Amino acid sequence: MESESNTATTFTTVVIPMETEVHRVALPPHRSTFLKLKTRLKETFFPDDPLRHFKNQPSITKLTLGAQYIFPVLEWGPRYNLKLLKSDVVSGLTIASLAIPQGISYAKLANLPPIVGLYSSFVPPLIYAVLGSSRDVAVGPVSIASLIMGSMLRQQVSPVTDPILFLQLAFSSTFFAGLFQASLGFLRLGFIIDFLSKATLIGFMGGAAIIVSLQQLKSLLGIKHFTKKMGIVPVLTAVFRTTDEWSWQTILMGLCFLVLLLFTRHISIKKPKLFWVSAGAPLASVILSTLLVFAFKAQNHGISVIGKLHEGLNPLSWNMLHFHGSYLGLVIKTGLLTAIISLTEGIAVGRTFAALKNYQVDGNKEMIAIGLMNIVGSSTSCFVTTGSFSRSAVNHNAGCKTAVSNIVMAITVMVTLLLLMPLFQYTPNVILGAIIVTAVVGLIDIPAACQIWRIDKFDFLVMLSAFFGVLFISVQNGLAIAVGISIFKVLMQITRPKTVMLGNIPGTDIFRDLHHYTDAMTVPGFLILSIQAPINFANATYLKERIMRWVEEYCESNGKTQSGLKFVVLDLSGVSSVDTNGVSLFKDLRMAFGKKNLELVLVNPVGEVIEKLKRGEYADELARPDSLFLSVGEAVASLLSTIKKQPSN
Repeated sequence: MESESNTATTFTTVVIPMETEVHRVALPPHRSTFLKLKTRLKETFFPDDPLRHFKNQPSITKLTLGAQYIFPVLEWGPRYNLKLLKSDVVSGLTIASLAIPQGISYAKLANLPPIVGLYSSFVPPLIYAVLGSSRDVAVGPVSIASLIMGSMLRQQVSPVTDPILFLQLAFSSTFFAGLFQASLGFLRLGFIIDFLSKATLIGFMGGAAIIVSLQQLKSLLGIKHFTKKMGIVPVLTAVFRTTDEWSWQTILMGLCFLVLLLFTRHISIKKPKLFWVSAGAPLASVILSTLLVFAFKAQNHGISVIGKLHEGLNPLSWNMLHFHGSYLGLVIKTGLLTAIISLTEGIAVGRTFAALKNYQVDGNKEMIAIGLMNIVGSSTSCFVTTGSFSRSAVNHNAGCKTAVSNIVMAITVMVTLLLLMPLFQYTPNVILGAIIVTAVVGLIDIPAACQIWRIDKFDFLVMLSAFFGVLFISVQNGLAIAVGISIFKVLMQITRPKTVMLGNIPGTDIFRDLHHYTDAMTVPGFLILSIQAPINFANATYLKERIMRWVEEYCESNGKTQSGLKFVVLDLSGVSSVDTNGVSLFKDLRMAFGKKNLELVLVNPVGEVIEKLKRGEYADELARPDSLFLSVGEAVASLLSTIKKQPSN
């Protein structure tokens, strides 16, 4: 919104003699209503024009391109060679070393059996390798989606007293998450996730990272009875009310491994070539801690362990999905929220690394791929998965070339499920907590928060709302508050569009904002305003009131009588569209100015605007040669010459 200090500003005036040719404002070529609607729908749902590659192609080529569009693996698969395989095997084994401990840890975070985390690192990567369009994304469970699912389901069902029902609801939520994600892709509705602005995501991720870390105090301190709530106050209260349950053995082991993991992360940040240090540290910590527990029988001295895990591949779980009953609303709501969060993270990860390697990632393809892998995953004992930033960064740094790295990771997890599960029996829970804390600490992006503060204070407010909402209320409510404030900001920009007063740059026919360009000068007898937003029912009344106030402020600030002002010039270059209320606005202004002996002049209306004005009751005014101009400079020059030709009284 414009500054209200305009009323106290005195502008220098200048007379600009201009000899310039006046160009006629042309009407746009006629287009039928059907063609306009077709163009609008195409730009809304198909902005990337996915069918452009099919034009003027023979039938067999169109069939091939169609198959490649649906299954991107068919595009790069025929060109695959041994050299690419070597790179993908190295990167796949590297991310597997990270995916195995993270999968177990994130399953615990979602209050699910640890084995489900490994199941979710086996089937979904195989689906994504066939359907995904990114070469670098490594899929699997992620911390925030795991936290949201676990916290929302736990509000109504206890994972301790009713673990089977809790598992059924988790799979059902995963199904609805995948259904929603795939639907967005098929219906080309990916723009919906854009309502999660960067400020919202940074605040949300930061707050969620702190909540996730605080939740791990249960494992890091050896607490057995912990709160089900997610807010920072009840979590800290529960921590200090159960000091008698703290285990010094658990604290010592947790502190040592947490410091080790954070140190390896620091090394990899400072020296990216040593990415393998932080990538292998979680698995190395799991192996070392398991050996220590087994050697010293630490499970008998206060350190809790995972326990025996089932061997074998993913069992089918389609019969565990809930599509009716009293919990249907809960699983739909949980699925919807986890779908949006995981989809936003997955697409952002894909686009980030695609930009680094200079290739394109199709957002709608990614939605379909992520959605289908969650639908299939829900039937194969998996919970919500998406592209993981930490694993994808390791995958990228390890030199992956294609999505085959996901297949290699899945095969490694498969071998683990079939042969190595007994080795995790003595893995302490405290090491899983340390791994989670190390993984989520990177989600707290302080430099990005500082940048938001420098760029836009309102966005900073949105970020803080998400951050503190997650910390003190709940994960889902904190996100809802931030999205609500962001939408309010957009509504304010729509209902209170910016208008500025323009002045002439001396020696030119250029007109710019008087408060931006201090050497710009007003032209005697002219009030030149620029409207910098579409005009519609939401802002037409405000614009009328604001323009009338501009007239009053102009006269007062220049110390002139009303008769000193002759023309009100509206620069419509920034008005991309008008509706019926917008057309009525110009009619009302013309009538109001007529009573004040002022003339309304329009400058550079775009095609849609001039077309609607001509169809409305403003058609007669458009026919007048002195009411419509192509540029402000031409309007001022023409009208000044008209004034000079008029006989003085």
